[in-house]
Amino acid sequence: MTDFLVALGLVFVIEGLLFAAFPGLTKSAMEGVVQTPDSVLRIIGVVSAFIGVIAIWAIRG
Repeated sequence: MTDFLVALGLVFVIEGLLFAAFPGLTKSAMEGVVQTPDSVLRIIGVVSAFIGVIAIWAIRG
């Protein structure tokens, strides 16, 4: 559970840094996401999750 909370905290740190450093680019990226079809977002989400699981498995053994 501790690892999960640390990972969640890192997500907030990275997201916060993006909003602080590049607010205009972040807004543009969000507009692009809104215009992207749901099916494409689903595929991107599944692929990202799969890559994340593989990365964690490779690192943690």
